[in-house]
Amino acid sequence: MLPFSVKSFAKINLGLLITGKRADGYHTLETIFAPINWYDVIEFSESEAVLMSCSNVTLPVDDNNLCIRAAKSLKQFAGISHGVTMKLNKQVPFGAGLGGGSSDAATVLRVLNDIWQVKASSGDLHAIAVALGADVPYFLEIKGLAYARGIGDDLNDLGFTLPYYVVTVFPEEHISTVWAYKNFYPRFDRELPDLKKCATELCLSGKKEVLPVFENDFEAAVFDHFPAVRLVKSALLNAGSVFASLSGSGSAVFGLFEREGEALAAMKLLPEAFRMSLTPPGFSMEQ
Repeated sequence: MLPFSVKSFAKINLGLLITGKRADGYHTLETIFAPINWYDVIEFSESEAVLMSCSNVTLPVDDNNLCIRAAKSLKQFAGISHGVTMKLNKQVPFGAGLGGGSSDAATVLRVLNDIWQVKASSGDLHAIAVALGADVPYFLEIKGLAYARGIGDDLNDLGFTLPYYVVTVFPEEHISTVWAYKNFYPRFDRELPDLKKCATELCLSGKKEVLPVFENDFEAAVFDHFPAVRLVKSALLNAGSVFASLSGSGSAVFGLFEREGEALAAMKLLPEAFRMSLTPPGFSMEQ
């Protein structure tokens, strides 16, 4: 029954390899998506029209917002006249490479498919999600780790979770995906590691030797242009993380820790102005 609220969790990328560029201008990639315990909250209530408000007044609440676009896309697909009011409590930083907007769009599709009784198939929802953004299908369909390729929408549910505490840090720099793709340093001719195999060995066998393969191809350019982001990675490594990396196109950086005490201590060493989250081992979006 309306009104009710739903959490929309963010993600990190454990490795992000840009593998080429298609004729239509989109880049192809390989990555491992992992959910983190950092989330927006969307409250749904009854309305005759599709409307929304947002706790962050700098974000649009019109057709430029993915939540509005998701609701209207589902309406158009189903040929219905229903409305809804969505109140977005925005906690996940935008321009951070954490997929907050994509997660919100996926939540809207999932919730409205239910409360509007659209009964769209998983294939239909996937098609709508892809049209909204390459990351949206992940949040719509998978709760834990996933291997993704193509433009990020060709997904394989790995069926397991990260065995580490994850400290995710937003260094108060907003980086657009468009900027990142224009400025990264291409390495299309290299031999690619098997990210899916390495993620399996890391998570199921504890094989930490595979961690160096999880490179992020945006990282070098982002670090060159945004030195504060580089400093966050160095701080996490110096504080004892077994691995640290940029997430997505940035600017958020995450570190993997084996012990909670080390993770908490690392968070205290970083500037108080930086927003952060701590995700426990075994976390999934079902929680």
